[in-house]
Amino acid sequence: MWDSYKKGFRAHLQLEKALSMNSVDAYQRDLDKLIQFLEGNGFRSGPEEVGLKDLQRFVKFIGELGMSASSQSRIISGIRAFFLYTQQEQITRSNPSELLEAPKLKRSLPEVLSTDEIDHILAAIDLSKPEGTRNKAIIETLYSCGLRVTEAVNLRLSHLYPDVGFVRIIGKGNKERLVPIGNEALKFIRIYLETVRNKIEIKPGQEDILFLNRRGQKMTRVMIFLIIKELTMKAQITKHISPHSFRHSFATHLVEGGADLRAVQEMLGHESITTTEIYTHLDRDYLRETLRKFHPGFGDRS
Repeated sequence: MWDSYKKGFRAHLQLEKALSMNSVDAYQRDLDKLIQFLEGNGFRSGPEEVGLKDLQRFVKFIGELGMSASSQSRIISGIRAFFLYTQQEQITRSNPSELLEAPKLKRSLPEVLSTDEIDHILAAIDLSKPEGTRNKAIIETLYSCGLRVTEAVNLRLSHLYPDVGFVRIIGKGNKERLVPIGNEALKFIRIYLETVRNKIEIKPGQEDILFLNRRGQKMTRVMIFLIIKELTMKAQITKHISPHSFRHSFATHLVEGGADLRAVQEMLGHESITTTEIYTHLDRDYLRETLRKFHPGFGDRS
């Protein structure tokens, strides 16, 4: 009964919405989950008979299955897209998903490294090996500039401006931003260029890529993840650390140090300030001590 609606929805996603095959398949799987639930509960009609209460029961069901809030939200997003399509095509007179509430997503606080932990990770690098010099330059750059790992692997020599202490970053959606780069990062990039990279046989087309593997090609995100995982183990740090941890730490340390949130937003390349606000998860004791020291109504004014 639902096959014709599913085919129409698929064509709508592919042709009108121009979604990738992976996205189309994901939407279809979400719709299939709803159909299986409805049919398993004796529902024998098509989408025109589905009401808000049916959808609410479905949401309750997937929640009871133990799905995470993010997974539930993704499925609900697919259901909403389907019923918006049926309303536009006049298959249904209204959209029963309009008032359907998704579970509120908890904003998980990122794992943050202390400056001591970053020092221990850097100290675990074996600088007697060529890749050690490169890896130190990579980690110093990740932390110094707050880069996403993709931005680090795509970093170009022509985008480095060491004389003014800036680097040009191509971020999400090919948006460019200029980010200050610290002296330590610049120092180890220079050492890497002068002692390691100049001895590599570089593959055609990779000449402008800053960080290369031993075969003269651009490094992968996975490779950097594995390097950091190994160094974290050597440094005996038990936190769940990834390349993104250095970006989180960069932002958190700036905010804790009193940096303006708008400036941090600009350096991270966040479109919305609300995305940056996750880094204001300062320690309660730190906040209390700050108030005690600086707020006239908090401490003893005698």
